[in-house]
Amino acid sequence: MNCECTERQAIIDVLNAYATCLDARDWLGLDDVFHPQAVGVYGATLTGRAAIIESIRSFLGGCGPSQHLLGNYQISIDGDNAESSTKARVLHVGTGERAQLTPYEAIGFYRDRHVRTADGWRIIHRHFDVQITLGDFNVLQPA
Repeated sequence: MNCECTERQAIIDVLNAYATCLDARDWLGLDDVFHPQAVGVYGATLTGRAAIIESIRSFLGGCGPSQHLLGNYQISIDGDNAESSTKARVLHVGTGERAQLTPYEAIGFYRDRHVRTADGWRIIHRHFDVQITLGDFNVLQPA
């Protein structure tokens, strides 16, 4: 396997780790996904890994099961920097009093910039570009 294929796979592994961490509610695992100085644009702009993780946690922490499906990875690598665009389809199901709400789906693209660190690739900038929403957003309200 050539170097570019190995690097491309390492970036895909980080992207997949993000989805796995969210669905498992593994907040500590996101330290291996985001750079400490990352910026995330999920509607609002969040600065720093801690702020990004806390925002994600505030939405998913009170949600029932979720599934973050990723695909169609487009990746370009330039030395220690890379960019990617990944299609995403994200399903969120309610829990407790919100279990009867229509599950909420967000469909769009993760548009990311990555930086190579001593510990591997990390996302330094993420924009979730939502194209389609379906269902009841209230599924994501905090517990």
